[in-house]
Amino acid sequence: MKKLWNISPPVHAASPVFPGDTAYSQQWVARIEPGCPVNVSAITLSPHVGAHADAPLHYDPEGAAIGCVELDPFIGPCRVIHAIGCGPLVQPAHLAHAMESLPERVLVRVYERQPQDHFDDALPAFAPDTVALLADRGVKLIGIDSASIDPADSKALTSHQTIRQRGLRVLENLLLDDVPEGDYELIALPLKLTTADASPVRAVLRAL
Repeated sequence: MKKLWNISPPVHAASPVFPGDTAYSQQWVARIEPGCPVNVSAITLSPHVGAHADAPLHYDPEGAAIGCVELDPFIGPCRVIHAIGCGPLVQPAHLAHAMESLPERVLVRVYERQPQDHFDDALPAFAPDTVALLADRGVKLIGIDSASIDPADSKALTSHQTIRQRGLRVLENLLLDDVPEGDYELIALPLKLTTADASPVRAVLRAL
């Protein structure tokens, strides 16, 4: 069996969320007891908790909801590139060592260890020029192990607007702590949420 890397962080009540966003919570609607054969829960969360795929609707008022986007970008050959310690923005120079013969999916690791006990206000993000360069090289999906492809305090969301203009898909908040640089198969399918601006994904990498 080919090796799998689980690149989804755990989701629970203490999972970090963007300031002001809706944290994960869970209540029990039914519990196994005499007269009830099952446990049933109800959950509340932002679709941006944990590993997730943004929909165009997230950054474009006329954009498609996540349940309406094509699935092809979220499954297939993928390259993981390390830019650990890159500073506030992943610049083209941080990826230059791994740009030859790129597949259509590129995930960038910026953390040595992803923070899972707090939200990183200084989260590393993509420089818009880097997004444009990857698009020029035929990349259809970009991903990162921080919570956003734009800085946490950005109001212009220039990297999100670049993926809107170039038609790219995006995965955020991946867990790449134990993933070496190299080529893999990515599987990270969003749920068919027909009106939502994002969806949680169970993201994995499989050895080629």
